[in-house]
Order: sequence, then C-alpha cells, then structure tokens
Amino acid sequence: MARLVVPSALASLCALVPAALLERLLPVLQDMGALISEFSRSEPSPQSTFEFERRLHDLLREVGRILIEWVFNHIEPHRLQEMPQYVLLDGEYFRRRRKTPNRNISTLFGKITLYRCLYQPLERCGRCIFPLQIQLGIEAGLATPALADRVGQYAASHPQNAVLALLRRDWGVAWSAKSLRKVLTCLSDGMAEYRHEAQVAKLLDLLDDAYASIGSRKPILAVGRDGIFLAIRKHTCWREAAVATVSVYDRRGKRLGTVYLGRMPEANQSTIATELTSLIQEVIRRWRGPLPRLAYITDGGHHPTQYYEQVLSRMKNPRAPSEYLVWERIIDYYHACRYITKLAEAFFGATEKAATWAAKMRRWLKNKPGGIYRVLHSAAAIRHCHGLRGTIKDYNNAYAYLRHRIPLMNYAEQRRQRLPIGSGVTEAGCKTVFTQRLKQSGMTWSISGGQPIVNLRILVLSNIWSNVYTTYLASKQMPKLPTHSHVQKEPITIPA
Repeated sequence: MARLVVPSALASLCALVPAALLERLLPVLQDMGALISEFSRSEPSPQSTFEFERRLHDLLREVGRILIEWVFNHIEPHRLQEMPQYVLLDGEYFRRRRKTPNRNISTLFGKITLYRCLYQPLERCGRCIFPLQIQLGIEAGLATPALADRVGQYAASHPQNAVLALLRRDWGVAWSAKSLRKVLTCLSDGMAEYRHEAQVAKLLDLLDDAYASIGSRKPILAVGRDGIFLAIRKHTCWREAAVATVSVYDRRGKRLGTVYLGRMPEANQSTIATELTSLIQEVIRRWRGPLPRLAYITDGGHHPTQYYEQVLSRMKNPRAPSEYLVWERIIDYYHACRYITKLAEAFFGATEKAATWAAKMRRWLKNKPGGIYRVLHSAAAIRHCHGLRGTIKDYNNAYAYLRHRIPLMNYAEQRRQRLPIGSGVTEAGCKTVFTQRLKQSGMTWSISGGQPIVNLRILVLSNIWSNVYTTYLASKQMPKLPTHSHVQKEPITIPA
C-alpha cells in the first residue's frame, strides 16, 4: 500500500502547484535527485557528507528563492488594466503609470526580481511609490522584512565588512557598503519611534518580577550615566559619547535586567538627558504598585552631576505632582577607590607600602560606618607626619574629590540596604554599546553614520528587538491595492 500512496500524494501535490512554477522548480528538483542518488551509491565519508550537505543546502535555498519570487510576482494582477487607476497613501493620491522590475530585492534565499506597478503623485512632484513593495515591507527597496531583521541584528554586533561577508555566505546576497548603510539607516529611523514604549514595558515587567521576589528590602530602580570618547572624523580630538542605563533590582539586591540608551557625541548631551528623563517619568507614571527605591549611581563627572542637580533632584512625582521624587545619590565605589590609590601614591610613591595602605582604606570605606571620614582623617594624619613623596597637586585633587562627596559615600549603610554601590552596569554599558562595536581597530565614525548602529545595538542589548521590530512592521501604512482574490472594480474617486 505504501508504494501506491507516495505516487498518489505526489500527483496530488503536483496538481496543486501551477504548471509555470513546477516548470521552474523541475531542474532544481532533478539536480537534488541526482545529488541524493550519487551520495547513496557511494561509500560515505566525512568529506562526502560535508559536500552532500553543503550542496543540498544550496539547492534547497534555490527552491526557496524560486518559490518566493513566483509568489511575490503573482500578488499584483499581471495586466496593468486590472490595477486601480489611483491609489491613496498617507492622504496623498497617486496615478498608475507602468510596471517595472526591481532586480535588487534580497531575501533569505538570495536575490529575486520583483515586477511591480509604479504610481506617480498627481501633482507631478514628490516621490513615486510602488504599492506592492510597501505591502511586502521591502526595506529601503532592497530587503524583505525577514532579511532586514537578520541584517539589523548582525550589524548591531559585527563590523560592516563582516556583515557583508555573512550576506554573501549565508544568503547569497552581494551588497555594497552603500546598500547596507541604506537599509540600516532605514531600519534605525523606523524602529526608533517604538523603542521608548518597548523599554517602558520592559522595565514595568521587571518591576513586577522584583515585587514578586522574596526578600526584606524594597525593589530598586537604579539609573546610571557615563561617557566614553570616540574618534570622530574631521575632528582632531576625540569627542565624548554618552550612555545611560536603567536597571531593576529585586528585594535581595539582585539585578533582574537593564535597558540602555546611547548617543553619539553632541553638545551638552541634551538628547540622552531628554530620553532618560522621559523613560524614568513614564515608568513611574505607569507603575501601579508602591514606588521602588530610586538610586542614581555614577562617577563624579560633569555631565552625570549636572543631570542630577538640574533634573533628578528637581523631578516631580508623576503620580503626585505636588511631591518630589527622593533619589539615593551614590558615587561609584570603584571610582572613589581610584582616588584612594592616588592618595597612597602621593604619600609613598608606587611602593608596596602604598598598596597596603590603599587596600586598608578601601576596606574601611566599604565596610565601616562613616568610612569616608576615617579615610580622610588617616590621609591628613599621614601627610602631617610624613609629608609627600608625590606632587601637592595630585594630593589635593584626590583629597578634594573625596572630601566634596562625603554625603554620597556612605557605603556601609548603602550595602546594608542592598543598594548597588558601583556603576559597573553603566561602565559595562559603555563597553557593550560603544567599545565592542564602534571602537575596534582603526575605526572612525561620523555622527550620522554611528548613531544608526547605536540605535540598533541598544535594542539588542535591552532585549526588546523582537517586540520593537514586530511593532514597526505592523505600523507601516498600507496603500489600497487589489489582488487576484479581490480586484477593485471601481477606481478611487478623486475629490474635486
């Protein structure tokens, strides 16, 4: 019975496949059958198995390429007269002109040629459109949504040449660097609109998990900011880019997750400050439970300090506008330790005695109540008794950094309350957002060229890529266009 079922099933399948499509598939299927026969007749070996699998993969990809090209080209009616004379998109009317091929559409199966109808704006100025490409979601006129999704995620993690090589190897697509940048810019611009909402939703989910956790402390919403210097083209000196993080910690002080923001260098870092403020306020406004503890952990740099003094310390509670939010301002413990090391070297030079004293002071600072006072008293006593081996400038700078930030270094109490005392999350954000991707050997960037990569990268690092990409695809405006299953008989009525 089995021998009769298989031919019958194949006959039924062939009856469902249009003859024109079957004719295109037949040569590839014959090559596939010859490959299977050849492998089956020979003695298997690692080399023959490798070659069989590689060739079979290429043939299956060619089958997919033929299928997707055939399907896409049979969405619009073949006869131009069956297409509507006018279509409406974003409130603008377009007139039917002609069908033209686009031979540069790239898919997960390779390049295809897409025949689509051109529509021209009635005013004869402005952009022409191809409704079929809009319906299919062709990104920048070059890539299907599935391929654009892969390319965007690869470009967020790999240099340009590596992405182009992956395109050639895995999908048989040979793009120029210009084409790749065009797709990435289009993706970045389109997805950026939906990043904020996805990050808010992500943080609200993390807060749900934090309040459901076991422990004696309140969950924490921790914010951080830092800067990192990049080589910018046409600038003689490196310029400072900015990273911000918002993290959620559970009742035991364990970090559950982080969302990231990043901006290429700009004056006053105003854009990232605006984005961070909006993100914090929206999360607090939409959170329905009791407020978490709010912590701001940074080094003592100019921009992080300015943001706290001008924004966070004056931020009203979105749920109770008459009240101010209370923030725990914490200076990064590890930055403070660097200045302890500078004090030690000012006293003793780069010696073992300096290392011993600095290690002791770090323990005091971290573990003893009022540890910062103990450190400063010890430093003042050593200077009075033994003088300096280093410069007075190094000593004064280190001592002033610690003395001016005494209220922000109560590390023993902050640890007891399970507050984070280090800005390692933000420091790591500088490395993951910028260093790993934008500071590889020999790289220089323009502001406009680097920001799309940063935008895509923070979507990946915040674990919201899939949600944002799905929302982005669903948001695209669709023109009215008939298909074979529903042909619009009457043209759109043009208002007088």
